[in-house]
Amino acid sequence: MNPRTTKLGATRVGNRDWSFLVWAPEQPELAVRIYQPVLRTVALEPMADGYHGGVVRGLDEAPTYRIALADGTLLADPASRWQPEGVHGPSRGFDPTDFDWTDAGFHATPVGDQVIYELHVGTFTAEGTFDAAIARLDDLAALGITAVEPMPVAQFPGRRNWGYDGVFPFAVQDSYGGPVAFQRFVDACHARGLAVVLDVVYNHLGPEGNVLGAFAPYFTETYRTPWGAAVNFSEAGSDEVRRFFTENALMWLRDFHVDGLRLDAVHGIVDPTASPFLRELTDDVRALAASLGVPKFLIAESADNNPLVVSPPAVGGLGFDAQWNDDVHHALHALLTGERQGYYADFGEPPQLVRAFNHGFVLRGDYSAFRGRRHGSTGFVPADRLVGFAQNHDQIGNRAGAERLTSLVEPDVARLAMALVLLAPFVPLLFMGEEYAETAPFPYFIDHGDPDLVEAVRRGRAEEFGRDADRFDPADEATYARARLDWSARQHPPGAARLALVRRLLTIRREHPALRGEVLESRAAAVDGVLSLLRRDTGDPLLLLFNLTGGRAEVTVDPAAPTWTKLADSAEAATGGDGAGLPDELKAEERLTLPAYGFAIYRGVAGGSAW
Repeated sequence: MNPRTTKLGATRVGNRDWSFLVWAPEQPELAVRIYQPVLRTVALEPMADGYHGGVVRGLDEAPTYRIALADGTLLADPASRWQPEGVHGPSRGFDPTDFDWTDAGFHATPVGDQVIYELHVGTFTAEGTFDAAIARLDDLAALGITAVEPMPVAQFPGRRNWGYDGVFPFAVQDSYGGPVAFQRFVDACHARGLAVVLDVVYNHLGPEGNVLGAFAPYFTETYRTPWGAAVNFSEAGSDEVRRFFTENALMWLRDFHVDGLRLDAVHGIVDPTASPFLRELTDDVRALAASLGVPKFLIAESADNNPLVVSPPAVGGLGFDAQWNDDVHHALHALLTGERQGYYADFGEPPQLVRAFNHGFVLRGDYSAFRGRRHGSTGFVPADRLVGFAQNHDQIGNRAGAERLTSLVEPDVARLAMALVLLAPFVPLLFMGEEYAETAPFPYFIDHGDPDLVEAVRRGRAEEFGRDADRFDPADEATYARARLDWSARQHPPGAARLALVRRLLTIRREHPALRGEVLESRAAAVDGVLSLLRRDTGDPLLLLFNLTGGRAEVTVDPAAPTWTKLADSAEAATGGDGAGLPDELKAEERLTLPAYGFAIYRGVAGGSAW
């Protein structure tokens, strides 16, 4: 048994044989304690680099087991593939090759052309399971969504959690249905033409049920993060820590047919080495994709405004395919809500939104009042490598009232925000329910079994929000219940109108390549509160106009085309407008008056024919 060619955890290697491989360099001996299908204890052989492994033969079913340390302590497997009894229960073997996939030939839409839909499995439906979520996939595909992004599904304590408290990165949450249910979900997505982007967390692990530190130096006190000791990506033993997380990433992409991963808060991965873990990971993912003949991709969440995140390794970059762009959200949110607290202090004026449209990031080495220092770096970032949004789980849930944008602004303002996101140069992302103006809050919720930990979470929220923290008790099941979507709202005003608007805008985006990714010309400007965006590719130029003010505003029509014909505007009654539409045709240099928070899309024509 070679520890370099054997997978971590429990792996079926024959009809009735299972191999076990555990990294525990400070343990003189380890054993696997099997409870089912037969009770037995089997010693594991010490191997090179601190690994312990062995093969257990004659098992008629996937084993239920724990790992026995030298002192007799029994713990779940750090690389457990299944925790059917939760984080405090035993591990269970899982063979991903048993599943009969039906997605042969499916290839995800390139990242730059995607429309991503972020969802939380537990609150997406009343049942809160993968199987229940499958019943809603047709609605998303019909809307024009091309990729679904489940929040983390790695095993967390209890039945209610955002997913960022996961402690078994290889195991699929049991209350969502476990690993086979996740395979069914991915297969069902692919059957409808939907890619799957899984949110994974490599910058920290949750506290309850976390066994990694008992086995090996997975964490280091050399660096501290907001979640405690940093994951050890650079100190002694870090080669094997890197292997653990790389193998995890490749498992999702290979064994569960996931198309891409979104890595949570990569700025929380402290790694000053010359060959960073993140760059090694992007190399390994590209190698896997080449071997499978199927495209795979990685999206980063990064607060650093560093173009090197999405730059190729050949120029010193990390090689991610795309990253979330918080600057777009902050510029849009501060402008439309008037909020200036916290990080919104650096935003709130139309020129900042223009800068985001033209350059990607707003803060590009500029002074940040929120941080008290310069932030970001200059450098061009292609629009199709930046994910833009008006809201996501963080921006909603990390508010005292957990309000969605729909509950913070008037309907016309929320519609304008939707148009800005779906028609912007970036890869658009919607948070579940946003497409029909869902009003349910999305507060932070937990189901920890440790009373002291529950109180610590409550204290932390209280310190952050003060008296407003009382609005949602994160441990109360009612808090979780309030976050569930109300799917019936899609069928009634204003939900039906918002849904029609999203479908209309996504159809236009799909039919006009000039709205997607990098084009020959893209320039934004703001004059007297009106943001204009000209997009030109090899086909027709498009002119997009957005009134960012609460009053009527005039704009001079761009001379890039002699004549412009209307594709859509905010006044269309079917999409929630008042029916008083803008002119169907405009001339260059003509003055146009936009209603308060109104928007319009025009296509350039020349001499009466398409440009």
